[in-house]
Amino acid sequence: MPASRILTPDYARNMRIVGHSDQGGRSDGVQVMVSGGYAYVGHVFSGGFSIIDVRTPANPVFVKHVPQPARTWSQHLQTHGDLLLVVNMKDMLQDQNVEAGDYYSGSIGNKVDISGADNSFSAGMRVFDIKDRANPREIGFMALSGLGVHRIWYAGGRWAYISALPPGFTDDIFMIVDMADPTRPEPVSRLWLSGMNAAAGEIPTWDPKYRYALHHAIVKGDLACGAWRDGGVTTIDVSDPHHPRLLAHRNFAPPFAGGTHNALPLPDRNLLVVVEEAVSDHCEDGIKRNWVFDIREPANPVSISTLPIPAEVDYAKKGGQFGPHNIHENRPESYQSSDTLFVTYQNAGLRVYDIRDPFRPIEVAALVPPSPTTMMDYRPNRPQVIDTTDVFVDENGLIYCTDSNAGLYILALDGVAL
Repeated sequence: MPASRILTPDYARNMRIVGHSDQGGRSDGVQVMVSGGYAYVGHVFSGGFSIIDVRTPANPVFVKHVPQPARTWSQHLQTHGDLLLVVNMKDMLQDQNVEAGDYYSGSIGNKVDISGADNSFSAGMRVFDIKDRANPREIGFMALSGLGVHRIWYAGGRWAYISALPPGFTDDIFMIVDMADPTRPEPVSRLWLSGMNAAAGEIPTWDPKYRYALHHAIVKGDLACGAWRDGGVTTIDVSDPHHPRLLAHRNFAPPFAGGTHNALPLPDRNLLVVVEEAVSDHCEDGIKRNWVFDIREPANPVSISTLPIPAEVDYAKKGGQFGPHNIHENRPESYQSSDTLFVTYQNAGLRVYDIRDPFRPIEVAALVPPSPTTMMDYRPNRPQVIDTTDVFVDENGLIYCTDSNAGLYILALDGVAL
């Protein structure tokens, strides 16, 4: 397929495509981090992670693929300074007891064997030294019993914050990890929603069709904000990492569709942006939304608005998943703004929002890449449509977007010079 086809968006407003990489033929991507001119992309179908040299954004160059153990997901990763942290978790797509859609419905701990007794997968977190950005060197591994680590928040310093499913729990919970010695990360505390600790005799109070599980928490200062899928959102005091303390729990599913995925605090404005994840084709799991909360009182978050939903075409009928998935998380060593939000919208591409008036957010830019030329998703009967998955914005304002099948896109807002 000619490059002109790949670099011509299906729809664009105030944004353009700068460059594209097929990631060395492994064009499926989930989380992306950019550090020192190199992009690190976790894979959901190909396994492991890939490194792309993006120092020339119009001509990104695939460097290498770093495999992970068999039957192990490593789709989420974090960079800070010269460290790269990579999740290891049981690959749920290869688990014969979990059919399509079941992963998001009900508690995973009730469906799969998470003992790891057969050593068929790796569970934990790997630490790499990336002083040489093109050649990560593994320096530590934190093994965990259970399903493994789903996602990490690490912004440097001593503490990392993970979601993981240990034995005895119904699903992923919040854990804090001591990174004082990066070669020997050590979990020091846990927090969960009441009803999740089955081993302690806790009984869930929610409908079993819902999935109460921490996707991950984002930490700013002493405040961690957690997204618990159908379990809503929490604010957590982490001033004492050995004893995190729940401040508030808000859940709006039902009546709304649930599936909270990100909870991004904007502490300078006392705001919290909550992103829900669309997981079914044709909006069969409901309309997923992005919410803005007032958190002047972290123990009493109050919803004040939602972000506009893309409507220039009927994306629900396009095929695939229509709805948000991820947000640029204002990480250190990246672009940071409390006024401008970058949200991936799966078959509706990337959306950029202005929330200077938090009660009236507006969409200011958008770009929908063309359909993928090949399919990495090996599940049967998947539609060949764009599925913009994750987003990272670097300090220069360049935007990096991954896709389930279409590789890495590098975008820029109109007016942003290369």
